[in-house]
Amino acid sequence: KKGKKKKADARVVEVLDACAALGEACNYVRDFDDAECYYKRAKDGYEKELGRNDEKTLEATYSLIMSTGMSDEERIEKLRDLVARMKAALGEDNETTLDTLNSLGSTLDDIGDYEEAMKVYEKCLLGQEKVLGEDHKKTLDTVNNLGIVYKKMGNYEKALEYYERDLKGSEKTLGKTHPDTLMTVNNIGALYNDGMKDYKKAEELYRMALEGYEAQLGKDHKSTKNCANNL
Repeated sequence: KKGKKKKADARVVEVLDACAALGEACNYVRDFDDAECYYKRAKDGYEKELGRNDEKTLEATYSLIMSTGMSDEERIEKLRDLVARMKAALGEDNETTLDTLNSLGSTLDDIGDYEEAMKVYEKCLLGQEKVLGEDHKKTLDTVNNLGIVYKKMGNYEKALEYYERDLKGSEKTLGKTHPDTLMTVNNIGALYNDGMKDYKKAEELYRMALEGYEAQLGKDHKSTKNCANNL
């Protein structure tokens, strides 16, 4: 009947799922041209079989935007449009919506629009806390991103607040010697050194991070050497 939605072909959708997976694999090995081709095939196919606002279509659209070469300004425009579509189709607190919102914040940060990036990250954080919990890795990544933005804006006290929250969550979920936790220790050291000019505190944190890196990754690891260069 006219107006009745066409039933998706399960076999076609399986092929499109494989295309999306191949796009992810190519993106992982930095073969961006092939990644773009696979993501576009998946996106166009999902749109035809499932509709423009199906979750698979929206996810493939997001992957295509992030893998395609374009200016930051163009990417921001496309991400804003996609976030609006995702909110309408999936909801504000959907994890895919929040991932896209986070990428929008990151791209705004890249072009130096820190005020807008901060607002986007804060919206993302509220949703992640609600959906994923305060100590989930994605939530803590956004907390860390807020610390970075506040540091760039020169608000060192606010930056420290977010960095310390990230550290507390990382220690709880990953442990005190996990490389991600140590990176946060190193970031706090950099904040004390570069922003707050408390060199004694910065050295203490750098040494703490260095000892952890040496124990976990070895003296010749890139992260260890980078941390050692701070002293």
